[in-house]
Formats: sequence, C-alpha cells, structure tokens
Amino acid sequence: MRIGVFVCQCGTNIAATVDTEKAAAAGSLRDVHHAETIQYTCSDPGQRAIIDAIREKELTRVVIAACSPRMHETTFRRAVTRAGLNPFMMDMVNIREHCSWVHSDVDTATGKAIDLTSMGVARVRKQASLFSSKVPVTNRVLVIGGGVAGIQAALDIADAGLPVTMVERGPSIGGNMARLDKTFPTLDCSSCILTPRMVEANQHEQIDLMVNSEVDTVRGHVGNFEVDIRKKATCVIEEKCTGCMICQEKCPSRAPDEFNAGVGESKAISVPFPQAVPLVANLRKEHCRQFIRGKCGVCKKVCKSGAIDYEQEDEVTTERFGAIVVATGYEPYDWREAYPDYGGGQYPDVITSLQYERLLSASGPTGGHVRRPSDGEEPRQVVFISCVGSRDESVGRPFCCSVGCMYIAKQAILTKEHIPESQSYVFYIDIRAGGKGYEEFTRRAQKEYGAVYLRGRVGKIYPSKGKLMVMGTDTLSGEQVEIEADLVVLAAGFAAAEGAGELARKLNISYDQYEFLSESHPKLRPVETNTGGIFLAGACQGPKDIPGSVAQASAAAAKAIGLLSKGELETSPMVAAVNQTRCTGCFKCRDVCPYNAIEAVEARDGHQTARVVDSLCHGCGVCNVACPPAVISLKGYTDNQLIAETLELLR
Repeated sequence: MRIGVFVCQCGTNIAATVDTEKAAAAGSLRDVHHAETIQYTCSDPGQRAIIDAIREKELTRVVIAACSPRMHETTFRRAVTRAGLNPFMMDMVNIREHCSWVHSDVDTATGKAIDLTSMGVARVRKQASLFSSKVPVTNRVLVIGGGVAGIQAALDIADAGLPVTMVERGPSIGGNMARLDKTFPTLDCSSCILTPRMVEANQHEQIDLMVNSEVDTVRGHVGNFEVDIRKKATCVIEEKCTGCMICQEKCPSRAPDEFNAGVGESKAISVPFPQAVPLVANLRKEHCRQFIRGKCGVCKKVCKSGAIDYEQEDEVTTERFGAIVVATGYEPYDWREAYPDYGGGQYPDVITSLQYERLLSASGPTGGHVRRPSDGEEPRQVVFISCVGSRDESVGRPFCCSVGCMYIAKQAILTKEHIPESQSYVFYIDIRAGGKGYEEFTRRAQKEYGAVYLRGRVGKIYPSKGKLMVMGTDTLSGEQVEIEADLVVLAAGFAAAEGAGELARKLNISYDQYEFLSESHPKLRPVETNTGGIFLAGACQGPKDIPGSVAQASAAAAKAIGLLSKGELETSPMVAAVNQTRCTGCFKCRDVCPYNAIEAVEARDGHQTARVVDSLCHGCGVCNVACPPAVISLKGYTDNQLIAETLELLR
C-alpha cells in the first residue's frame, strides 16, 4: 500500500491561516510514501503534479487536503483516473471551510488541518476499489410550471428533439408575465412577446401540455423518474370546448377574477383571458350554482359542442421521465396582515402593482382606462410605495424582490402616458437598477415623465374626505411628507408559489425558509439541485426579472438535454449495502429512507430481508444509522473506516 498526500495552499485562502508544510506532516504516517504542498491543486499544473506523482511513486491511494468536496471532488477523481487509479481510491479532506475559513489563529487552524489530513490517511487506508455501473435513461423531460421560464425550457428541450410534458396547475400557461401590460425597460407589449411563445408551445409536436394539473408523487432517480400527475376536474371536456365563451356570457354566477388579480369580477365558468392557451373554459365549483344549490345547468344547456360534464372527476396518470425542470414561478406577497398601517386591504384605492398592471392593460377589466376601484374616477395623484414585503426585516422579508424599482418606474411612465395631467410620487429606500438599460430607464421616469422620487418609508395611510393621505419621510431633506393621493400602488415583493415547499418535499430537493427552491451550488451549479436530474428555472429559485428567468430556463434545458444525450448514466457506487444473512427484516431502514431505495426480498429460509436498490440509493447513510442490528454498511464510508479515523484522531 502506497499512499500519497497532497496539501493545497489555494493561494492564500488556505495558506494564510494554515501552515500547509506542517499539514503535509501526514507524510510521516504509516504507508505514506509521498507528501507535498501545491499552490493550486485544482489547476492544470496542480492536477498534473498529482498524476505524475501517482505514476512515478506508484501510489495506490491518494489523500487531497484542499477545499470542499462539493466543489472539486469530481475534478480530482478524474485526475486520479487519468493516472490509472480507481477514482474511489482518493479521499478529499476539507481544510479550507473547516480550517482556514473558520479559524483566525494559525496554530489552531494548522493543528486541525494536520488532524483532518491524518484522519483522511487512516480512512483511505481502509478503502476498497469501487466501480460504477451504467443504467439506461428515459429520453423524456417533465417541466413543472407554465410561466415564461417553463415555456422557454420546454421549447428548448423540444427543439432538441426530446419529448416534453409541461404540467401547469392553472387553466392556461403564461404565468404572471401574461398579466403584465408592458415590460421594462423597452416598454414592449408583454402579450405580444409572450403569446406567440405560448401558441408555439401548445402546437409543438414534441410538447404535451397538461393544464389544471399537478404533480402528486415522484419516485425513482436521475434518468428514470416515475411521476403521478393529477388532472383536476374542471367539468369541461378540453377536446370538445371551442372557446366560444357563450357559457361565460350566459352564466348567472359571479366569481372573483383571478387573472385580473381580484380587480373586477368574472363568472363561475370562464375562459381565463382572451389569449389563454389552451382557449378552454374553466368551471370553478365553489362559485357555481349547480354545485352550491344543486340546480342551474345554464352552461350545459347553451354549450353547442357538448363540452360540459358535471360528473367529471380527477384523473391520475403515471409517466416516466429522465429529467425534471421545475419552473413554478412566484406569487405576489400578500401584504394585508403584515401592513395594517397601509389599511390592511380595507381601502379599495390601495392596490398592488399587479392589480394596477391589470388596470393599465387594454385586456384588463377597465379596457386600459385607469380608474379608481372605489368610484371609477380617473386618479390625478398616484403614490407608489416600494419594498412592501421585501427588504423589510420587521415582517420577516429581508431580501430584495430585484424588480420592484424597475416596475415602479415603468408604471410611473405608463401612468403619465395614460393620464397626461397626472402626477406620480415614488417612496423608495434606494434604487436598484442593475440590468442593461435599467438605470437609464429609472432616470427617464424622473426627468422625462416628472415622477417625484422621495427617499424614505411610508409610515401610515388613512382616508380623508374621499382621498388617501400618505404620511412618510423624505430622508434626503429630513422633512415629514404628507401627500393627498387618489390612488396608492404598493410594490409588493415576491413570494414563493403556493405549495412550493410541498413540491420540494415530493421531489426530495432543498428549499429555504421562504420556500424558494435551493440550487446545488450558487456559483458552479446554479440551475442544478441536490437531487440529480432535477433542475431549476426562473423565480421558483428566487426573485428575478424576465431576462433572468428566460436565461436560467435555457440553462436548465441545456443541462437536461446534456444529461439525456448520453443514452445511459453512470451510477455512484458509494451506496448502502445490506448483509442479508444477518438482516432481521425489521425494515426500519425502509421507513427512514428518503429515496425509497429499500425493498423487501425473500430470503432462503422464507422470511423477508431488506435489499438496497443501487440505482435509487443516494448514499446518504440514514439507513446505516437506523439499522438496529447494524447490518447495513455504506460503501466508501464503512464502519471500519470511521473507526480508523476516530482512532487516528485520538492517537
């Protein structure tokens, strides 16, 4: 046995706090035949030095003390493979995040680095060669979410020749972008940009569009996911509906207009909006007289195509996919409970920016004529308040929504265009306009369109004589400000889509405290998740604008295409294994396994024992810990290896 130890200086990231020469003292340990420090082990010269040492010194095992294995473990495995070693005969020790970055004292950091490196030598001494296996993949992709990110990802994947199933829980694709009137900073018509893409996705021969549908359960692993998709009953047969809207015209039941963000009313059965894709009516039972009172049936009587079916039930189908792209988007933050000083939703003329967007839109409830919700009058003084539900630790929302400053500027410009006599006021914390052309756009709102920007927060809004009094502070002048407004528009922040956390649990992926989905690595793997084969696109990962969402969607699509282009995948051999001769069949391992990788098999004596399905196992080690008779081992992290590490530390 010949072990080589390589300690990375990482420039000064490690060497500034850790004496790397002393850390290489593990070279004095038993079986270590080579030890050296390298300035940058991950660089091409660094990897070549490792390869040369393996060949020249005939090393059979390698320990690399450097940064996090999450970042470069794959890099070094490839390097030792090129040198002729089994890639799993290499152990990586983290002396950057665990030593240099958490200790300021050189002696403490160096001592810890020596201990960790010595433990790595003890562990690799007990390592055995492991070998990957290959499994075929399903050349089909599931895209969850039909907003602009989901549409972009689906089109990119479908154009590459892979079949795509797009699942959208609403009655139409398009997401929040379909609700916008114009987009910043070019003021292009949002529908003019999006609608052709919606139609293209619906008509693409490689895309199967499923609206009013949700993911029920997800089983399997990268390359071979098995997904149960629930198609919700809407009492309308999609194949028969022609989108004529006669049922909507004749329906006597009123309902909130969800597409118009609650501004105005709709009907219990309706087409969501004129450009909806698919153009199919949707019946909401909770507002329908037929289901509330047991009698009505007007829509069924007037439907000439016979598309109404009151007995329709949910349908669950099971499909197989090789990769999954999650593009569930966002929802505007519900500000009402958190901001009672703004009226808490009690003042009809205090509305959100999305509601105002629908008032500005020609397809909105007022036909593009801006009117106050309270009396239908045209507002003359409009106050915009930024960062409602974002950058506000008092309501538990400290993060920036990233687009609020921009869409406030856009709406201030559009207000002046719709109502030339109007005056807009903007209360802001500071202006964040980091995109291309964004800074120029915000200045345009102020200089060309006369929007008055006041740096400070609004403390209170209250009604007075048919107006709204907005009390705030201008921190630049140091004066209290009180503005008499006809309409107040709140720039509500972004919240994760409803049920995002629940979906993450179904997919076995991580999410943060705000239920935005977490990427595997913020720099190197920004669209990947901790579960192989599942990728993120758009605002489901965090607030972002349309260009950012589209770019990330294309990146996720590229990852999915690259993954499935090989036809088969290598599985990691670092999985759990059951000693079936000693297994008692208690199946506590199966109860705790988060990946459903444990199955029951018949033993020779007739009783059932546990077996690990290698292709499903992620090597998390939970079953190892839960096993009462301790008959489950984790390849690459066996009990003997862990004991050897512990004894080395105590030596």
